Amino acid sequence: MVSPKLAPGTPVPQDGAPASGGAQALEHQVSVVRAEKSVDVEAVNPEAAARAEHELERIERQIGKLEAAAGDNQEARRQLENLQAQVHALRQQMDAHLQAWHKAEVARHPQRPYTLDYVERIFTDWSEIHGDRGFADDPAMVCGMARFHGEEVMVVGQQKGRDTKQKLYRNFGMPNPEGYRKALRLMRLAEKFGRPIFTLVDTPGAYPGLGAEERGQAEAIARNLREMARLEVPIITAITGEGGSGGALAIAVGNRVLMMENAIYSVISPEGCASIMWRDASKRELAAQAMRITAEDLKQLGCIDDIVPEPAGGAHTDHARAAELLDAALQRHFAELKAQPPAVLVDSRYQRFRLMAQFFTGE
Repeated sequence: MVSPKLAPGTPVPQDGAPASGGAQALEHQVSVVRAEKSVDVEAVNPEAAARAEHELERIERQIGKLEAAAGDNQEARRQLENLQAQVHALRQQMDAHLQAWHKAEVARHPQRPYTLDYVERIFTDWSEIHGDRGFADDPAMVCGMARFHGEEVMVVGQQKGRDTKQKLYRNFGMPNPEGYRKALRLMRLAEKFGRPIFTLVDTPGAYPGLGAEERGQAEAIARNLREMARLEVPIITAITGEGGSGGALAIAVGNRVLMMENAIYSVISPEGCASIMWRDASKRELAAQAMRITAEDLKQLGCIDDIVPEPAGGAHTDHARAAELLDAALQRHFAELKAQPPAVLVDSRYQRFRLMAQFFTGE
């Protein structure tokens, strides 16, 4: 977004100018702001947004002066009220762009708690299990048995690294096919022993490398989606950071899907979407807002069941408190699910995803 400017020759209302004439001049300024926003909104960035916000504040100050000069002139007051409504609407649109992208940045914060951080604070008797029994182990996907407030459960989640060595070891939290096959092997084991499944999602997406494609990345993800829909045990999913593409959904076919307040969940990253739509990844802010990737948006769309609050400033500011809040939400939803018979769990899970994003229905 560029800073709005007056068109050449546009009169600028001065102190003591007639209210109606000043209102007309300001209305022209607001129309310029709106026109430039619609034309160049894709280029929004924090600096340009700050300039636009400053311009809107200046227009509001001028409106205030004109209101004082309007007196009992009802027509002038009506015009000024209309202008205030337009300025307020423009500001809300600008904030929406920045809010969605800001949450994407918070979701990717390098100090945000990862899966093993939550496992350490929420679960006990953790015992990690490795390997897909077909090719290799995948450190980007961690799976293991644990206890959740005395209940024996299975925990599955993506794991990122903090320093360079760990990031490379964990492949930046992007699983290969063996990671998804390991997860499915462990989920089937959980079903065999009647253990509920908790999955923690935090990944930019499935790894798109040549080796992953050769070993059947798409098939592994698709198989997980199908098999998770059939499991006869409760499945609770929590999106704790990034939930990117099918790589996230491959362990997120749950009876309940929760989302941390500052997490994001989408079919593609904002940068990837911007690169496809506008061939320019720098337009990520517009893409983030248009894709509706925030927890509030997805709750309204019916894609998730609950939003888990975070400590002030985000989960990265207080890992222990973030875990407490997630723990409370998991307990609440687990209590609702654990008494349900297997047939009900499978049918409700199927119907939940079958009806997702269905906005129009016949009479």
